[in-house]
Amino acid sequence: MAALAQSIRRNAVGLGLFAIITGGTIAVTQVMTAERIEEQAARAEAKALYEIIPENQHDNDLLSDTVKLPADNRLNSDEPVTVWVARRDDRPTGLIMPVVAPDGYSGEIHLLVGVDLQGKVLGVRVTSHKETPGLGDRIETKKSDWIHSFTGRSIGDPEPERWNVKKNGGVFDQFTGATITPRAVVKAVQKSLIYFRKHRSDIRDILNEPASPRRKPLTPEEIAGQTSEREHS
Repeated sequence: MAALAQSIRRNAVGLGLFAIITGGTIAVTQVMTAERIEEQAARAEAKALYEIIPENQHDNDLLSDTVKLPADNRLNSDEPVTVWVARRDDRPTGLIMPVVAPDGYSGEIHLLVGVDLQGKVLGVRVTSHKETPGLGDRIETKKSDWIHSFTGRSIGDPEPERWNVKKNGGVFDQFTGATITPRAVVKAVQKSLIYFRKHRSDIRDILNEPASPRRKPLTPEEIAGQTSEREHS
């Protein structure tokens, strides 16, 4: 009986040491790789930014020129949103918004959506996702050109009800065997354009973009003078 108890104690000690060593190894590995993973994510994000708005289309430092925009559930964010601003000759020409599609097939899909100041899409890129390899991962540029179908689109192009995949009456292609993933991305891009339109005046103020000059209404005398000139011409 004593021998059995001693054997149990030895096994317990061995298991305990194994758990401590394993846990310590995992912790050390996480610490050692966390910085590398963060660097890789930042590098991928920077690459995507310059794919959306290439260097020849702006003359500022796109990576460091950022502003905060109002929080809005259309971007799936409860906090103010940090966006990147493209400028030429100190005038804003476009911005890139981080957007989350919460309803991908395997979870959230993180996107970058670039728009010019008229609300036209400059480009869209996926920065992270967990979609099925060989099916949903065709949202990546290295797997297909599908994501380029958003370039040049706007909130009214196509019509609001046509912002969907073709299977659901929209204009965007779905993938063979995968409809949920592209549909989630389409809806997220549409919501980002709705966000831009809703906050257009806020964005103009934040970017210090001058509003378009409004023509001063003509006085009755000026109207009469123009009418007289036309009659004598």
